Amino acid sequence: MEKGPAGVYTAMRKDRSVYYRASITYRNKHISLGSFDNREDAHNVYLLAGRLLSDCSAAVGDYDAGCPMAFDKWVCLINFRDNGIYFATPIYIRPKFFYYYFAPDDFFLFDTEDLFYYSTRKISRRGGHFFVADYGMQVNIMARYGIRNYAVEGRDYRFRNGNRQDMRYGNIEIINRYNGVTETVKDGRRLYRVRIHVKGYVSVGAYETEAEAAIAYNKAIDLLKKAGVQKRYVPNYMEGISPAAYADIYNAVKVSAGVRHYRCE
Repeated sequence: MEKGPAGVYTAMRKDRSVYYRASITYRNKHISLGSFDNREDAHNVYLLAGRLLSDCSAAVGDYDAGCPMAFDKWVCLINFRDNGIYFATPIYIRPKFFYYYFAPDDFFLFDTEDLFYYSTRKISRRGGHFFVADYGMQVNIMARYGIRNYAVEGRDYRFRNGNRQDMRYGNIEIINRYNGVTETVKDGRRLYRVRIHVKGYVSVGAYETEAEAAIAYNKAIDLLKKAGVQKRYVPNYMEGISPAAYADIYNAVKVSAGVRHYRCE
């Protein structure tokens, strides 16, 4: 690797084409700033990094779309400057929470207890869903709150302060924790209605407790399988209920005739 101007190194790809790498050392840490097709861009990013690390007035929101430095790196450098901790992901720490940035005005707020998790995992976005790579699998970040992949905001969970960017635990309320279960209020009475999808939705019943509703869904799965339905349903996992208590509820809970007498065509 041939050394060029300050902070710039010439490198070669496998196809023998030349590119340029920029890096800077700050507080005894060597920081890679990225790879570039020309020496000038690499050197400009090196100079910009030096200004960011020395100028405390520069903020995350000052980033411009035409900047040659990647936005993720901009955030990483400002956080390192202000908080003395370097992360490879675009995190900026505050006393009781932190920002995870996608763009200057596009970010999540997380609790400090999630700092290690997101400092070692990059969040990817696909449609309206956000994922991290975790042990070789794509994991929806909502799963950390006990929210299912296809849960619906307003029906299964909600943001207490109305801010979808605020992912702190205290701001997320789980309304429906279980597959097929929807909480409703009728005549001032709280009920848990259960539906299961076969070719269309089939009503399972309405129940006074969430546990009864979740177990009724599981019972409906068993009945439909016996009737020959081949769909792969995900049963509800009932944490905190003993096998004996589960069996008592399972045997006592009633499901609709539509489920009991379902026949495959």
